[in-house]
Amino acid sequence: MSPSTVDRLVIPAPFDAHVHLRQGALMQLVVPHVKQGGVSLALVMPNLIPPLTIPDHAAQYLAQLENIAPDVKFLPTLYLSPALTPQLIREAKAKGVVGVKSYPRGVTTNSDGGVGMEGYAVFDEVFGEMEKQDMILNLHGEVPSDVDGDGCCVLDAEIRFLPHLREIHSKFPKLRIVLEHCTTAAAVECVKSLPSTVSATITPHHLFLTIDHAISSSLNFCKPIAKYPSDRAALRKVIAEGHPQFFLGSDSAPHPSGSKLPKLDVKLAAGDSDLLNAEVTLPSPCAAGIYTSADLVPLTATIFESSGIPLERLADFVSGFGRKFYGYPAGEGEEIVLKRVGDGKEVTKAFPFEKDGGGVEWIVPFLAGQKLGWEIERK
Repeated sequence: MSPSTVDRLVIPAPFDAHVHLRQGALMQLVVPHVKQGGVSLALVMPNLIPPLTIPDHAAQYLAQLENIAPDVKFLPTLYLSPALTPQLIREAKAKGVVGVKSYPRGVTTNSDGGVGMEGYAVFDEVFGEMEKQDMILNLHGEVPSDVDGDGCCVLDAEIRFLPHLREIHSKFPKLRIVLEHCTTAAAVECVKSLPSTVSATITPHHLFLTIDHAISSSLNFCKPIAKYPSDRAALRKVIAEGHPQFFLGSDSAPHPSGSKLPKLDVKLAAGDSDLLNAEVTLPSPCAAGIYTSADLVPLTATIFESSGIPLERLADFVSGFGRKFYGYPAGEGEEIVLKRVGDGKEVTKAFPFEKDGGGVEWIVPFLAGQKLGWEIERK
């Protein structure tokens, strides 16, 4: 399939195996973007405030999502915490919860209740029950940084996690495991070396970014952070090979622009013009996350072409492989059609929404203002 001769692509019902849909007013904005971006099946992350740690809360959240976007099938997950028990796993399975998401403590958004130095062995009974119930373990594959201790930092946090992945698999060989948003060549090789019960998701932005992009703009900052060009090349290569253990999980994670582009706040008392007397509030740390839902499938196709990944791999990456692993085959007539855009279609620069507490905020999407080479053909 030569890119220069292809102007139309038929994709069977895309599946996003990792998306953040938030709460409140922000949820009202981003949930409809799932369908807008071409996705009809989505695995939803549980790191809300408070996190979804019990089945009833996951079911309530699912009902909210379905009310906003009834034409999308959402797959709920639970947040791995010490409160999770084998009995709750059985209840979760009965309520349609598909997986359990593990976060390393303090590494990413709303992960303070995640896994820390105690490691994963304390969850063996839970994992054993998940294996029996045929539920999926979704792993944010990093360990917490300890730059003053063992020297671990964001650049090698994923590599240092891989022994945990191997250990969990060896204990529970029938447990289906997904290494979420993998970013390194080492992670690719690790997953390839394991049986088909272990898979990995890859984000479009990690197919595009390297560490240079991540440190040059807060809009490109995410966890796990983009790595070296050689790591990006490994991600592109395994997709180009059509390896069935690797599929789309966008990790689309909306944050208000005030969190992605924090600024210095300077206030002067009334009538005082001396800047040296100003009250200065320093910026908060930049939030980790990149937003891609609104243009997800056209964005992925565009990045495939710019990265040298054959377009014939797109359907399996955004639909076939993930749906097979999760057990949700695409139905007849559920496909979408992508059409090439001659002059390109500009990515929206920012999406406005009214904050829950009042006032207006903005979500800045990935590649805002840049041109995509593909768009969805609307009926």
